This record gives sequence, structure tokens and C-alpha cells, in this order.
Amino acid sequence: MEHDTTSGESTTYILFTVAGTTYGARSRQVRHIEMIDEVTPVPNAPSHVEGVVFSRGQVVPVVNLRVRFGFDRGARDMRSRLLVVETAGRIVGLLADSAREFIAIPDNAVRAPGASLTGISGNYIAGVATIGDRIVLIVDLDDVVAASPLAAA
Repeated sequence: MEHDTTSGESTTYILFTVAGTTYGARSRQVRHIEMIDEVTPVPNAPSHVEGVVFSRGQVVPVVNLRVRFGFDRGARDMRSRLLVVETAGRIVGLLADSAREFIAIPDNAVRAPGASLTGISGNYIAGVATIGDRIVLIVDLDDVVAASPLAAA
């Protein structure tokens, strides 16, 4: 993964929550964020694939990030959001508990996740940032999607 460690540089992220934890995704990979209504189930899909939705003229597979990250499947509510991302050459919807912040994080504030964290969370965590008193886990969307067997919609 490329990191520009030049002092003063920053990267913009969309912050979202899953099971009470704040995550960040590089904003350049997020096409748009929308409220989520009906998801059409897909037969024989892996447990973390909710199904598909029709978003801005195209059918998009939906990955439930709670299930993908090993948490219990939560009920969707008015705060639930679908982050439509483009990664690994695919358009995928990521279902999060909420998503509403757009923030620039200085590159020097993002630390490597460390072996203990990557060991328990798979390869999804690209870094850990501290913003004030908050910890933000930076996700590698390529890994979240690439390791996910999604049907080409």
C-alpha cells in the first residue's frame, strides 16, 4: 500500500461506523453515500453479501460490513448508510451503521496497524489514526472487497 510520508500531506476519508467503531475509507474510492431501502437477496450468496440494490442506474452488490468484520448482523435504521465504492475494478455497496463525516487526516497521524491488530481483523485494516480523542481504523477497501466472493452484477 502506498503512503506519502511527506510532512504536512493529508488524505481525505469518509468516516463510517460499524458496531460502535469508527472506520475511515479513502474518499477517492467512495462514489456516493445513500440511504438504503430494500435489498434484493441473492440465492447462495456468502453470509456477508446482503444481496443487490439498484443505485443510480446500476445493479450493485451489497456487503454487510457488520457481518464482513465478524459482528452480529444488526437491524437497519434511519442512520444506516450504503457507501457505494469503486475498488478492484468493481462497484460495490458497503452497508454501514452510519456514515456522515468527510475529514482530512494528516498522513503522519496514520500509523501501521501492528501485527496484533492485523492478526485478529484480517487484512482489512490499513492503519490506525488518532483524531483528538477518537481512534479511527483506516480500512483497505481493496482487501474488504477482493477477499469477498461477489457475483459480478
